[in-house]
Amino acid sequence: MIVDGMLRTPEALHDAQRWTAHNYHPLPVVIGTATGAWVTDIDGRRYLDCLAGYSALNFGHRHPRLIAAAHAQLDRLTLTSRAFVHDRFADFCRELAALCGKDMVLPMNTGAEAVETAIKVARKWGHQVKGVPDGQATIVVAAGNFHGRTTTIISFSTDPDARDGFGPYTPGFTVVPYGDLAALADAIDETCVAVLLEPIQGEQGVVVPPDGYLTGVRDLCTRNDVLFLADEIQSGLGRTGNTFACDHEGVQPDMYILGKALGGGIVPVSAVVADHSVLGVLRPGEHGSTFGGNPLACAVGTEVVRLLATGEYQRRSAEQGARLHAALRALREQGRLVAVRGRGLWAGIDLDPQAMTGRQACERLAERGVLVKDTHGATIRLAPPLVVGPDDVDFAIEQLSFVLR
Repeated sequence: MIVDGMLRTPEALHDAQRWTAHNYHPLPVVIGTATGAWVTDIDGRRYLDCLAGYSALNFGHRHPRLIAAAHAQLDRLTLTSRAFVHDRFADFCRELAALCGKDMVLPMNTGAEAVETAIKVARKWGHQVKGVPDGQATIVVAAGNFHGRTTTIISFSTDPDARDGFGPYTPGFTVVPYGDLAALADAIDETCVAVLLEPIQGEQGVVVPPDGYLTGVRDLCTRNDVLFLADEIQSGLGRTGNTFACDHEGVQPDMYILGKALGGGIVPVSAVVADHSVLGVLRPGEHGSTFGGNPLACAVGTEVVRLLATGEYQRRSAEQGARLHAALRALREQGRLVAVRGRGLWAGIDLDPQAMTGRQACERLAERGVLVKDTHGATIRLAPPLVVGPDDVDFAIEQLSFVLR
């Protein structure tokens, strides 16, 4: 693994394969350092990061304000558990609640934990507030969803890679086509307590629903006394050009499910944010997490919220996203892409599967200094950090254009 005192990529890749479970198929790149939107591998090659940790790195690698907040907190206090209150907790919860227009926050660690939390809270709310008999609460979800990979969450996944072979599955979920309001209306009955949706489906290939869909979901939930749970783990916190993807239709869900970028690319931080009328159903001992809301997480998360409060990163995403999508549409009009979707600095592009697979495109782009990730065969996703400039966007498009030729 070490040659002439230096790490080498082939040996590092071999060791990674040898000592870890093969639940990922990474590109043959071993990253050693990173700053902003750019990373450098252990052989000294630089790459534009157009994945950004699946939106966990919205503010780029090692953002100075986030690193400073983490360093300062490391010198003071890192963990207490929720058995005690620490001095960073209230600021984080208050400022995140204000960003979301809600009045209560439940901090967790990972996105999947936040989704599990949302499911539990919705069922508890359905039993205590709506009056659905205990054990009978149902939740409507969308086909093509990706909310995580815990046993409960994969129970309502329609992706065979995530689901098959991991049964028995958790009951209580109804799956309807994404973007189909009529099907959603038909699925809501007296046992339904919530509708759980991604405002834009990320893992599916950055699928944007039809105009008016989120407004229709909000209306159906309100009329049927059902909670609207918006999974904004990937789409939220500036990614789409607004603070939240729901903002594009002026929709306010009953609950925001947040993660990824909330940790600033430093620590895993997630949260469920709602009003007291929803989150207030929980009582001590009914839900928790040893590391959820720890001092280090709160210090970094608070700084993330303050970065977003200025609106700068949302504007950057909208401006550079417009540049990105204009260039992608031009490639589509030239017949070099089958389809282009997305909002802000987030795009899903479909390739001609007869020309190359998504994996092949990602490998060829990596050879040219751009890191992206494929999904579902011939689709690749672009999600650069919100700190990219116009030259970075142009560089990514130039390399994609070359690969497509």
